[in-house]
Amino acid sequence: MRRAVVGLAAGAVLLVTVPVSGCAPSVDPIERLGRKAAQGVRSQRPAAEQPYRRWGLDAPLPTPPHPPARPLGLTAETGPETGPRSLPPVVDHVRTSDPVVFLTYDDGAERDPGFAGMVRELRLPVSLFLTDGVVGPGYGHFARLRSVGAGLENHTLDHSALRGLPYAGQRAEICGQRDKLHARFGVRSRLFRPPYGTYDRTTLRAAADCEVSAVVLWRASMTGTGLRFTHGHHGLRPGDILLVASDDDDLDGPGLRERTTRLLRRVQERGLTVGRLEDYL
Repeated sequence: MRRAVVGLAAGAVLLVTVPVSGCAPSVDPIERLGRKAAQGVRSQRPAAEQPYRRWGLDAPLPTPPHPPARPLGLTAETGPETGPRSLPPVVDHVRTSDPVVFLTYDDGAERDPGFAGMVRELRLPVSLFLTDGVVGPGYGHFARLRSVGAGLENHTLDHSALRGLPYAGQRAEICGQRDKLHARFGVRSRLFRPPYGTYDRTTLRAAADCEVSAVVLWRASMTGTGLRFTHGHHGLRPGDILLVASDDDDLDGPGLRERTTRLLRRVQERGLTVGRLEDYL
């Protein structure tokens, strides 16, 4: 700093402090904008960094509506007579007017380490039907998926085709995997998917004795070549249960995340979003 002498009309002398160039304190942009405003500016992400764009979507998934207070009525899958009311229903579709579909995955064979990040960032309420003999030592991967919101459900111990097997064998497959999931994760699975989607009345009896509330199939599956419907109208509709298939025979086909992205695009095209299956069954 330096002082300058300025003459006044009355002969007095006034000392004025003049800042030397380069020594004046700078004006902090945070002070100019206000700290909260500046923090808001700094925290904004460029559009290209938004999670939905990072995972190949053009828009974010709409937030699903609040789930029903109690499970809704179920649409039984065409197949063997389900018998008494005490047997669990077989479903590939949930009767609901909510604009939601349900994403499910089988076996646990494809342990893509990036999939947990996709589920976390997109807040995808997925349901994973696990087979102990396929998952093998990979339970840690599914623990991470559970920690970001995935539901873990029953797909038997060894992925055996159940139809035609005696009751004792079917019960061992279903109850055995239920107990494995409880021991590994502390969860008591209520939903069960039979391997290959095949079952008989004995399967339903065994499932009931293993505390299964619903036997879950799928109305459409996303494969490496596109969306395949099992029956009915070939278009997505509210309440559809969807399978993201693992194309083990097509090693050059799209991976798990790419198949999921392709399915999500189809879901958005129909004005739908993804709900949590466990909230509806």
